[in-house]
Amino acid sequence: MKKVLHTVLYILGAVLAAYLITHFVGMRAVVDGISMEETLYNGENLIVDKVSYRFRDPARFDIVICPGIPEEDADGKTRRPIYIKRIIGLPGETIGMIGDDKITIDGRVLEEDVFGVYKNKEDFKSSNMLEAGPYQLKDDEYFLMGDNRYHSRDSRDPLLGPVKREDLIGKVWVRIWPLSRLGGVR
Repeated sequence: MKKVLHTVLYILGAVLAAYLITHFVGMRAVVDGISMEETLYNGENLIVDKVSYRFRDPARFDIVICPGIPEEDADGKTRRPIYIKRIIGLPGETIGMIGDDKITIDGRVLEEDVFGVYKNKEDFKSSNMLEAGPYQLKDDEYFLMGDNRYHSRDSRDPLLGPVKREDLIGKVWVRIWPLSRLGGVR
């Protein structure tokens, strides 16, 4: 009887630890789509750090996850997907656009060498909240964009817009699948 009780307590402890870790420390996320190419690819599995933003502010160029625009599935049920995007604008900044492909922060062109080559720039301005002019972020808002700018539903879309800090679920920390791309994400 003592052995059974010990086993039950062990299993309950493991379940409790798994619950606490997945709800407060980290979570697994799967990339769905091409909006973060060339950095992240469709189907890749990631571990998201849900703790660090409790101790520090999110930084420009962090890759984060947040709730996306509600969608209706085939059964007519509404679901809110998770978006994986990069932080471009920080609270209080003014975000603008020059031409078809230059983002400005407080009037200065954002240097974006970390992203690599963008594809299909013809879609960059479609459904773009920045077309009307610069947008001033509030003290708790972040402007998020996908690395594949021309195929990304992000803060430029008025349906999503800037994301409040409380809606940032966490920072992408490491890629765990496929094994050939295992490692940190920048």
